[in-house]
Amino acid sequence: MNETMVCVVGNVATQPVCKELATGSSARFRLAVTSRYWDREKNEWTDGHTNFFTVWARRALAANVASSVALGDPVVVHGRLKVRTEQRDGQSRVSADVDAIAVGHDLSRGTSAFRRTARGEVAIAAKSPSRPEPAWEAPPPGSVLDATTELRPEPAGVT
Repeated sequence: MNETMVCVVGNVATQPVCKELATGSSARFRLAVTSRYWDREKNEWTDGHTNFFTVWARRALAANVASSVALGDPVVVHGRLKVRTEQRDGQSRVSADVDAIAVGHDLSRGTSAFRRTARGEVAIAAKSPSRPEPAWEAPPPGSVLDATTELRPEPAGVT
C-alpha cells in the first residue's frame, strides 16, 4: 500500500455516515474531484476526468464532519492518501482513500460560520441517531434530485 499526505478539493458525493465503534467515532463519505483545464480551441474552461475518494474521519473530526458536511458541499480535505490495488472477479481494481486530518468548507465557493464545540458536545454529536447507509455510487452527472431524496437542513449560521 502506498501512502502520502495530500490536500484534496472537491464536492461531497455521498451523505456522510457516522458510526460509534469500540475505538471511537468514525465517519466516511465519498468525495468527487473533477480536474478543469483551459481548452484553447474552445477558449473556455472544460471539465476533465472525475476521481472519487473515500474520506475517513475519526474521533472528534468524525462527529464534526457528520454535523457540518452535507451532500454537494464543496470541501477541502487534508490527510493521508492510501491507494490500494486488489484482485476481484479476475479483474484488478484500484481504490483511493483519504484518512482525514482536517476537513473544511471550500470558502472560495461560499461562506461558512465556525462554531467551536465543547468537549461534551462531540460525544453527543457522535451518538446522534444513525442514518441508513447511503448508496456509495455517485448519481450520474446532470441528474436531478427527486422528492425521495433526503436533504439535510443546514446548521444555523451557515450560508
